[in-house]
Amino acid sequence: MSTQTEQALLDSIPTGLFIGGQWIDGETGGTFDVQDPATGAVIRTIADATPADGIRALDAAVAAQDGWAATAPRVRSEILRRAFDLVQEHKEDLALLMTLEMGKPLAEARGEVGYGGEFLRWFSEEAVRISGRYGINPEGTGHMVVSQRPVGPSFFVTPWNFPFAMATRKIAPALAAGCTVVIKPPALTPLTTMYFTKLLEEAGLPAGVVNVVQTSKSSALSAPIIADPRLRKLSFTGSTEVGRKLIAQAAQGVLRVSMELGGNAPFVVFDDADLDKAVEGALAAKFRNIGQACTAANRFIVHKDVAGEFAKRVTERVNGMKIGRGTEDGVAIGPLIDADAVAKAGELVDDAVGRGATLLAGGKALEGTGTFYEPTVLTDVVAGSAILREEIFGPVLAIATFETEEEAVRLANDTEYGLVSYVFTENLQRGQRMIDGLETGMMGLNVGVVSNAAAPFGGVKQSGVGREGGFEGIHEYLSTKYTLIPVS
Repeated sequence: MSTQTEQALLDSIPTGLFIGGQWIDGETGGTFDVQDPATGAVIRTIADATPADGIRALDAAVAAQDGWAATAPRVRSEILRRAFDLVQEHKEDLALLMTLEMGKPLAEARGEVGYGGEFLRWFSEEAVRISGRYGINPEGTGHMVVSQRPVGPSFFVTPWNFPFAMATRKIAPALAAGCTVVIKPPALTPLTTMYFTKLLEEAGLPAGVVNVVQTSKSSALSAPIIADPRLRKLSFTGSTEVGRKLIAQAAQGVLRVSMELGGNAPFVVFDDADLDKAVEGALAAKFRNIGQACTAANRFIVHKDVAGEFAKRVTERVNGMKIGRGTEDGVAIGPLIDADAVAKAGELVDDAVGRGATLLAGGKALEGTGTFYEPTVLTDVVAGSAILREEIFGPVLAIATFETEEEAVRLANDTEYGLVSYVFTENLQRGQRMIDGLETGMMGLNVGVVSNAAAPFGGVKQSGVGREGGFEGIHEYLSTKYTLIPVS
């Protein structure tokens, strides 16, 4: 990828805030820098929104709400479908942009464009299928009409690790349902959302329906928006710690909330598993997005009889992974998002080794420019290790062992989180018992990637509330209204 190609793409991205259909400067003219984590270089300097800018964006969303809600479902559908088509036309630009600002390998960025685009297509189809019901009440005294209405203006806070898919996964169902949006993209990776907003403009989205306010001061901007009585919905993807604070703020206005929070996914390998499948699943579940995913396998819980062979095969594959800037051919492991992420990975590995774990591969940060950490394999990880409790968010695969099915279930469920679980077994009955027994919002049975636009994404326990995607996703943006018509 040439430097000229990269610069031309970056130069095409507006630097302002998008409010009321216009790209404008922030109230104070403040700016902040976006960096390439592979090099540390500044790639774009953009407007830094203030709390007052956030309220201006909400003003625009509120002003557009009634008109957008009254827009025919077919029209909303066609705008989303045009947006999907435009994403396909510009998929290489979107992929390159994600690699530049987030660091993931270009092949994975292309995959995210495909995945994120599917939310636009899926919810373009769901927009025309919003329905209710009609029938006589049990007493025979009246007719019941149950209808669905848009929730209203919605505020989205998206994470840095999947800058395209997390935007489309929230924006698409909101628009399909008839809700207007204020979105605050992450300060670390805002450019992809800004580029996508240009495509929404081109697709014919009316002014004020989507407003973008990037900022370096997230909590200061978010608080007054959440406190505004005109806001009716809050959706956040990020850490459980921040999610708790936002839920508390949203409670003051009794807002509808969707929270996709932290994970601590178990990856359970039974002694009857197909190890070839398990290894492929492990590599996908652990190292996709450089391990920086809430769905990443965090704790590898492997039967003692196959743990040695599983670790050997995984280590062989990990030792062959190329590390580098995501634009380079053959790179499997790009940089972590920043120096703090590198430090955290190192601390977790050092803690595990200090407690008796064996280091089979990797285990250290790379020297030089960029924030790189070697893909790492640990085995014999003992109970009490921080790496079994905390979300790693890095390319570190940590293996602990078990002996019985009951022990595997207990270890898998021994966490405050419950986003996703992975299980590998060739026993159908055992697989069903795992579906029933694991405390999780999603599960992969003999597969290492579960996300799909047509499926409900979300967790239980402290991994969040609500669902994104699937038939369930649009209902997060709809309110149910019941009307009784008496029998004359």
